[in-house]
Amino acid sequence: MIVDMHCHIIVAELMTDQVPDAWRPSLSQPGGQAVVSFRGKQLRATTREFCDVAVMLDQAAEQGVTHLLLSPWIMLAPVDADLDEALRVCRVQNDGLARAAQHARVSALAVVPLQDPVAAARELDRIMPAPGIVGAEIPSSVRGSYLGDDRFLPFWAAAESAGALVFIHPTTRGLGIPALDEHYLWNSVGNPLETTITAAHLAAAGVLERFPGLKILLAHGGGALPALRGRLRRARAVRAEARSSWTGEAGESLRRFWFDSLTHDRDLLAGLVAWAGADRVVLGSDRPFDMGSDGPVEEVRALRLGAGEELVLGGNAARLLGLPGG
Repeated sequence: MIVDMHCHIIVAELMTDQVPDAWRPSLSQPGGQAVVSFRGKQLRATTREFCDVAVMLDQAAEQGVTHLLLSPWIMLAPVDADLDEALRVCRVQNDGLARAAQHARVSALAVVPLQDPVAAARELDRIMPAPGIVGAEIPSSVRGSYLGDDRFLPFWAAAESAGALVFIHPTTRGLGIPALDEHYLWNSVGNPLETTITAAHLAAAGVLERFPGLKILLAHGGGALPALRGRLRRARAVRAEARSSWTGEAGESLRRFWFDSLTHDRDLLAGLVAWAGADRVVLGSDRPFDMGSDGPVEEVRALRLGAGEELVLGGNAARLLGLPGG
């Protein structure tokens, strides 16, 4: 079993009148290129199928992938909507994801209204019993608040209790830094930077020690988190404010995360596996986007990890998703 843990989808139910117009994407193919129109903007970065699960599975199989963990396009996480509207969008989307996950080679992550962590916990509890729904994808921040804030504790408690996998994905908005507006830096730099900030915030806030059963997967190889582990460790050692909530040893805490393999660099991926351990890294392609990997399986096999190769390609995912052999 080879499992792609970073694969996005727009479920068909979202493109109907079941959701408000503001949250209804549309797809077109002018000149043969898939274009997603959403909230007044057009996305032209898709290179593979975005909606049809059967086609997605076929395309994945061409790369040697046998199982997909589907997660929503992060722009479809309605964390800036009012709660009633957000709940409607989440429920329609989650019911569609549950239907997609009825396929034997598909698992799925739900979306939750994280602007209200109690409501997010309730929606997670509602949808998790559905076969194939294994957790939730959440953005790295909500209206400027990062995920270690105490306001999110009800959600983390619910995620731990449910045994949910939580996939943290950047918001793709470039952190509001003007320099990132140019040269596609909002994606190449801003996205992994967002992941870095929220992961460090979670660790320093003590969330990982408070909820030791949490299963948190970081996108894009954890961003710059592995490269900053020494500075975080040093800050915790010499500054009282850095260790005020961080009760665990820094290196041990940071290795509580799981990391996808999407680094676009062989040496970086090898370093990530060497530091985090082969048992904490999973395959991730970021399909269907152009910033995804064209050969995720080959990138892992090129490392010649021995027994660790099986863990990264599918063994860890089987354990996290509750699949046979996990």
